[in-house]
Amino acid sequence: MLSESSYLAAIYIYVGSACMILLYLAWWLSRHWHPGFVTLVVLLLAAILLTPAYPKAGVETMAPALIVAVFQFATQGAGAAAHAVRPLIFMSGLAIITSVLLTVIFFRRHKVAIPDKSKA
Repeated sequence: MLSESSYLAAIYIYVGSACMILLYLAWWLSRHWHPGFVTLVVLLLAAILLTPAYPKAGVETMAPALIVAVFQFATQGAGAAAHAVRPLIFMSGLAIITSVLLTVIFFRRHKVAIPDKSKA
């Protein structure tokens, strides 16, 4: 078992690394893709990487839900991984809804009116 300080250090390193990956991905994708697609990809990946879950019942510490789900599925089957998959699905859905709202509100393309020269 990890001590409290080593557990916190591991969580800080994991979250910091995930945030750095997300920032780099957002920067790199923003150079090539529409902002709406960048928002969708980055928020979806953030939901997958940063959603926490309890590794098993009775445990007070949390771990990334993706890692918990993969290990539970590999060792005990799909039924055991359900408690970690549910928050992943919920947060992924929330990321998609947030991305769609941001795209509709902030990143929509405005049509530029072309003046009609025949009337002038």
